[in-house]
Amino acid sequence: MSSKKLTTTAGAPVPSNQKSLTAGDRGPVLLQDYQLLEKLAHQNRERIPERVVHAKGWGAFGTLTITNDISKYTCAKIFSEVGKKTEMLARFSTVAGEMGAADAERDVRGFALKFYTEEGNWDLVGNNTPVFFIKDGYKFPDFIRTQKRHPRTNLRSATAMWDFWSSVPESLHQVTILMSDRGLPKSPMHMNGYGSHTFSFWNNEGERYWVKFHFKTQQGHEFLTNEEAKKVVGETRESYQEQLFGSIEEGKFPKWKLMVQIMPEEDATKTPYNPFDLTRVWPHADYPLIEVGEMELNKNPDNYFQYIENAAFSPSNVVPGISWSPDKVLQSRIFSYADAHRYRLGTHYEALPANTPKTEVNHYHKDGSMRFFDNNSGNPDAYYEPNSFGGPVEVPEAKEPPMKISGDIQRYEDQDEVGDFKQPGDLFRMFNDEQKARLFSNIAEAMEGVPSEIVERQLKHFDAADPAYGAGVRKALGL
Repeated sequence: MSSKKLTTTAGAPVPSNQKSLTAGDRGPVLLQDYQLLEKLAHQNRERIPERVVHAKGWGAFGTLTITNDISKYTCAKIFSEVGKKTEMLARFSTVAGEMGAADAERDVRGFALKFYTEEGNWDLVGNNTPVFFIKDGYKFPDFIRTQKRHPRTNLRSATAMWDFWSSVPESLHQVTILMSDRGLPKSPMHMNGYGSHTFSFWNNEGERYWVKFHFKTQQGHEFLTNEEAKKVVGETRESYQEQLFGSIEEGKFPKWKLMVQIMPEEDATKTPYNPFDLTRVWPHADYPLIEVGEMELNKNPDNYFQYIENAAFSPSNVVPGISWSPDKVLQSRIFSYADAHRYRLGTHYEALPANTPKTEVNHYHKDGSMRFFDNNSGNPDAYYEPNSFGGPVEVPEAKEPPMKISGDIQRYEDQDEVGDFKQPGDLFRMFNDEQKARLFSNIAEAMEGVPSEIVERQLKHFDAADPAYGAGVRKALGL
């Protein structure tokens, strides 16, 4: 009896070790394949909401080493002795861009720091600028909308930006910084950082001091021109990540000097400017910089998502010896930042590895999503406070002095003796001719396509700061 050769549909012989397929061999995938379903279901949930602001960021671990004794101003243990080292986490970011935006864009940069102190986490959440666009926290959501995409075009809108800025004179100080060389740092390592807000120190004697935080880069305060930035973006959209990650991997650890300005509590009533106004700076001649320590970034995280994307910074996180102030935008942020983390990361975001303090944690936050930890210390009866079952209680080593406040209840003050234009004018007059020329050019480029009535409204702000400021921008615009 002769055997018949198996052939494929194309007529080619089927290898002898391959059996013929039948309809029964082509069975379905079933829901009982739970490994497949789990993998697909997990992928559907791998992404979390990006930050509403500061979505694109770069970060690393490091240390803060104290180099000067400031214990007369604060009882915070992080500053208790020269040579003391504290582990910390830094995240830098652009403000407006989405997670996929280019790194080298003209924008303010976030400068967020988390210090894992022996007394708990202290977060300093600032920018690479000493001021901001607003003095009224109510304006913040609207300002951010002008930096995001237009609801109809889904494109960035120069008209929206300049319409807001020209209608909010207090923004001029920050606009001048943004449109100057400082608006395009060369890399995260080449920019300064600031707490921006006014905070306070308090010591064991019950004395309070107002404080401004400055981080001065040791790599050189360097910037890109618009042309250089466009070239960088043409080559890579990830220039900051590449430079920060690469530098640390190569053992070239970036460093910053931590400096503070200290103002005695009673001086706040004597300054011609409001020292709690986020659009103002304190003149260094009046309150000189005092060295505190050195921050070094020396370790890249093993998992970016776990330690940088999940990092949750909030000005509500302070430790004994460090506190807040009557700064009204700061008071708004104390609520909004922690609330943003609860939305983005979950109810118990503070228990994620990036946010967990190095010291023992005791609180009475219960249940809700992500309840994956147990802080009852094995005592199921101690789930409320106060209780009679040995639950944790607060035993402060030092008591914060009462904060003295005065004045009418209002969201912001319209004016002080300085006004909205003097400090931007002072900054403008500090620039040399080349820096002024680039400022004029940057503004003119950023105003392209903006309606003339909005441009004219903004030009009046430049004139008020310094007539030469307005004249230079007009010339750059061809007016």
